[in-house]
Amino acid sequence: MRRCVAASRKAVLFGVVFSGIAAVGSASAAEAAWTASKCGAEPQAPAVKAATVAQYNESVDRVTAYEKAARVYNACVAAQANREETAISQEASTRISHVHAGSAAVQSHIAASFQALSSNLAAASRKLGHH
Repeated sequence: MRRCVAASRKAVLFGVVFSGIAAVGSASAAEAAWTASKCGAEPQAPAVKAATVAQYNESVDRVTAYEKAARVYNACVAAQANREETAISQEASTRISHVHAGSAAVQSHIAASFQALSSNLAAASRKLGHH
């Protein structure tokens, strides 16, 4: 009976932890088909059988094994996603810098043109006696 109580507590904790992970990932899962190809296949949750104490104890063992495998898989997925997101972010930053530099050059060129034109008009106005 002690094993059943401890396993029940563990199952509740496991459910709380992974329901939080699932809730965060469910919205983005529907939007994209990205997979962590370097992490292998996602572990499949086992069926829980509890018709007898022996079946229940076997289910606890299978759930415990699944929990370990799922945590390893989840850590791999998170690490691969982080690496890919960082690479995308760095690429985007490089592209943004390139666009910004081009835009700043145009703005600087136009400002210099306006300044030169204003100076030329002011000089012409003074030459012609207009204030």
